[in-house]
Amino acid sequence: MPNFDVQAARSKFPALKEDQVFLDNAGGSQTLGAVIETVSDYLIKSNVQFGGGYKASKASSSRYDSGVGAGAKFLNAQKDEIAYGPSTTQLLRNLSFTFQFQEGDEIVVSAIDHEANIAPWKDLAERLKVTIKWWVPQEKSTNPRLLPEELKSLLSPKTRLVTCTHASNVLGTIHDIKAIAEVVHTIPNALLCVDGVAYAPHRPVDVKELGVDFYVLSWYKIYGPHVAMLYGSRKAQEQMRTLGHFFNPHATLENKISLGSGYYELVQAIPPIVDYLGPPESGSWGGGGMESHESLLQSTLLDYLNSKPDITIFGERSADDKLRLPTVSFVVDGWDSKELVEALERTTNYGFRWGAFYSNWLVHEFLKLGPSGVVRVSMAHYNTLEEIKGFIEVFDNLISKRPN
Repeated sequence: MPNFDVQAARSKFPALKEDQVFLDNAGGSQTLGAVIETVSDYLIKSNVQFGGGYKASKASSSRYDSGVGAGAKFLNAQKDEIAYGPSTTQLLRNLSFTFQFQEGDEIVVSAIDHEANIAPWKDLAERLKVTIKWWVPQEKSTNPRLLPEELKSLLSPKTRLVTCTHASNVLGTIHDIKAIAEVVHTIPNALLCVDGVAYAPHRPVDVKELGVDFYVLSWYKIYGPHVAMLYGSRKAQEQMRTLGHFFNPHATLENKISLGSGYYELVQAIPPIVDYLGPPESGSWGGGGMESHESLLQSTLLDYLNSKPDITIFGERSADDKLRLPTVSFVVDGWDSKELVEALERTTNYGFRWGAFYSNWLVHEFLKLGPSGVVRVSMAHYNTLEEIKGFIEVFDNLISKRPN
């Protein structure tokens, strides 16, 4: 197992010097100091419209282009396959308006996704009179999974699009996207759109290896600024119309889907993140021990939760890092999730959350949970084993005092 220097990693995040233990990382990670510095530097030295011939504009153009290149490198994509936007919610909504499906066409939508990857497709179906087929896991369990075999029965020659998540932001369960893509592409011209927001902070993503057509992520959950990014393969772009001005180029994904001028200082701040994480084999990921460290964190928490008969875990009960990410959700018998979280937050410096986390159908309909949903503890590589052990101690102390 690679030796991961968590203290060296923590030293690169200024917020970790504060008196707060961050266990809500699935909602938003802390930001690398190098990202903060480059945003400030950009705003001081090159905060102008790019494309001009003067010095500051040339610098702005170059820095923005480096951000696009870094985003493409992160996914093993080409620069013309990348577009930035304010959020994954907005990018997927924009994407939905680029398709010109015909009445009677079919789309398959995962029902257990974040609403960002559901609402645009419901709207598209209503606008274009397209049929939605809901992809609902057949096994009614605490760990619903999107299985390629179950997808096959939902496909037909009329299928134009399939949407799903790489890993649930509630369950932490990882889906076999490569196998799903192979099933989708048995239908000529069918497209696969994957929400990678919960997955991308924890594992390298190679869109070519996965075989996806579209892949979306949020950089503010990958140690960066509040900006999102969409990948769209060159071939998939052939099925898109442009949303841009008629007199502008329509050649790239950015041309087609990124409206207006924005995010310059945020996009140009992406290279330090990609440099920090490094290549999959030798960087901070598996080669540098990040995955093994996160695996240790989640196994420590899951070992405790599995030992408590009054706690129900949602998602994989196993700590196997090939099956799940360090996003762990559960409920405790006799406790309302909101009440439990707020009770602990009043007396400790642990920050974690309760709720449905925009996966409302999954939490309230499939899992049959009430308004307060689950308790979610979401860890990142900069969390320490001592933090997780400390959380377990104060958490156990709280729930053990509850009268039956």
